[in-house]
Amino acid sequence: MSRDPFDGLTAFLIVADQASFSKAGRLLGITSGAVSQAIAKLESRLGLPLFQRTTRRVALTEAGRALHNRLRPAASEIADAIESLNQFRDQPVGNLRITVPRIALPIVIEPIVAQFRRDYPEISVEINVEDAAVDISTRGFDAGIRLGGSVEADMVAVRLTPEITWSVVGSPAYFAARGRPKTPEELKSHECILYRFPTSGAIHRWEFMNKERTFAIDVPGKVITSDSLLLIALARRGVGLTYSADVVAEEDIAAGRLEPVLKSFFRKTPGLYLYFPARMQTQPKLRTFIDTAVKFFKVAR
Repeated sequence: MSRDPFDGLTAFLIVADQASFSKAGRLLGITSGAVSQAIAKLESRLGLPLFQRTTRRVALTEAGRALHNRLRPAASEIADAIESLNQFRDQPVGNLRITVPRIALPIVIEPIVAQFRRDYPEISVEINVEDAAVDISTRGFDAGIRLGGSVEADMVAVRLTPEITWSVVGSPAYFAARGRPKTPEELKSHECILYRFPTSGAIHRWEFMNKERTFAIDVPGKVITSDSLLLIALARRGVGLTYSADVVAEEDIAAGRLEPVLKSFFRKTPGLYLYFPARMQTQPKLRTFIDTAVKFFKVAR
C-alpha cells in the first residue's frame, strides 16, 4: 500500500474531468491501462469504488463525486500556487481554461483569441463551449463568460459588452408569407422558435417592455432548441420568428437576412461579462487575457 496520500489523485481528477480513461492517458502521456491501474490502486486503498465503468461511458459513483467535489477546488489552489510563480518570469505562461456560452463565440472569443495568441504565445487557451450554468471553481476553469444577470455574486465580473437589447426577428420570406405582428400578444398566432435552458430545462419566456412595465408572453413553438445560435440560423431560413440578443442578430439584420419587429416593446438586460474568483485575478495568464479583452472592447465601442 502506498504511503503517499496523493498517489493516484491526479489520474482520478483527470479521468473525472474527461469521463474517459483513454483521454486521461493521452493528457498524462501514459497508456489507458496505466491510468486504469492507478485508479484501481486508489480505489483499493480507499476501499470504495470511485467510477462506474461500462463499454460506452465512465461516470463517478456517489463516493467518487464527493471526493471530486472536495479535491477539485484544492487542486485548483495548488495549480494557482504554482502558476503564481509566473510573476517572476518575463513572459506569462500556462494553460488558460475558459467556459463560454455559444452566444459569446462570435462576439467575444473569435475577435480576441487570435490577438491574444499573437501577444502571448506561451499561453495555451482551452475554450469550453457550454450554455448551461458552470461552477468554474469545481470544474477547474480559470474564468467564464456569461450574461451579467447569470454571474454569481461572489465572482469578480468585468463588463465586456454594453447592455443587450432583446428583439424578435424573422426573415423577409417569413414576413411576406405570415405578416408582421404589431403587438407582443399577436405572436401567439405566429410560428416561433424557442430556446430551452440546458440547466433548468425551462423554456425561455419572451419578455417585453411597455413603458416602465416588464411583461412576458408564452409564445407557441413547435421547434425548440438549447443552442442559441441555431435559433438565428433557423430564423434565417424562414422557419419562424425567434427572440434573440441584438449582438447575435445584428450582422444578419444589417445584411437584410433578418428583420426586427415590435421595436417599441424591446427590453434591455446586462451584457456579457468575464467573471472569475477574486483569488484568480493575480495570475499573469488571466490578467493578460482580461487586459486584452477590455482593450478590444474599449476600442470596439
